Amino acid sequence: MSIQIQEILKTGLEMGGSDIFVIPGSPISLKRGGEIFPITSDRVMPDSSKELLQQIYQLANRDIEELERRGDDDFSFSVKGAGRFRCNAYKQRSSLAAVLRIVTFGLPDSERMHIPQAVIDLYRQKNGMILVTGPAGSGKTTTLACLIDQINQKRSGHIITIEDPIEYIHSHQKCLVSQREIDLDTESYETALRAALRQTPDVILLGEMRDFETIQTALTAAETGQLLLSTLHTIGAAKTIDRIVDVFPAGQQAQVRVQLSMVLRAVVSQRLLPVVDGGLEPVFEIMIVNPAIQNMIREGKIHQMDNVIYSGGDAGMRTMDSDILRLYRAGRITKETALTYAVNPELLGRKLS
Repeated sequence: MSIQIQEILKTGLEMGGSDIFVIPGSPISLKRGGEIFPITSDRVMPDSSKELLQQIYQLANRDIEELERRGDDDFSFSVKGAGRFRCNAYKQRSSLAAVLRIVTFGLPDSERMHIPQAVIDLYRQKNGMILVTGPAGSGKTTTLACLIDQINQKRSGHIITIEDPIEYIHSHQKCLVSQREIDLDTESYETALRAALRQTPDVILLGEMRDFETIQTALTAAETGQLLLSTLHTIGAAKTIDRIVDVFPAGQQAQVRVQLSMVLRAVVSQRLLPVVDGGLEPVFEIMIVNPAIQNMIREGKIHQMDNVIYSGGDAGMRTMDSDILRLYRAGRITKETALTYAVNPELLGRKLS
């Protein structure tokens, strides 16, 4: 196979794809609207995939020895006049493969991305912690980029982002923006987060709360007067709070619940659903922390939060199933899709009937 990676990247952009797959044994493939299909006629052989990976590493000005040594590598790079790409390169069956996420230049438009105004309005929070959660590939990074852009346009301060890797580039507007990439600019999330507290931040974007040390430092950062935004791979506010509390030893969990009840401002959970005319559209659960929610977190009554979210429409809150129902009534998704993605399929099924 004689093909240049720039041609592949250009094709992916022109076809409006979200991800490009370079995996030996199959044609180069593109993901668009939740479906994967080939964009080359020939299968990629191990020698060809290695050559394409070498081209990617040359574009990124990065040493491929890191991939050879560790077996996987995560980084981002830009192609002039085209776009930005997040690459996850890895070994499989002793050959090299990669998945490239396409990130076009410029920042996402929240309206076009169907992000609710109640989510965007969270930019008004001055301190504490806002979490955006959901499975991988559900649009969490895009939602956070929209929030950071709103803060950048409408407030004055210092924004520090810590990402692995950087996907969206934010220019200095009303805020100064420092963007740090793991491995390239700093050793780890925890190291960068500790350093950020000495860099006079007003807003910290932490790409992901991955482990005990990062979560512990993030809680401390949120307590010291900054606004901290981050992500977790959980679905729903209740599971998110359980996940944070459960990483701590049993003897510290009561204290962590108190700490979390004081710093948490909102939890936004999102998923992407296939719509009837092709493509994907997000649905959201939005929990705004009020005194009732604070008490439930403090007392460990997490299972009761769904009732507060369900009845909190006036405050901008919504449940995932109510948002799925909204899409169904608008004719955007099928009944089967609604029930497949529902948190409580039995209850939603009665409403659909």
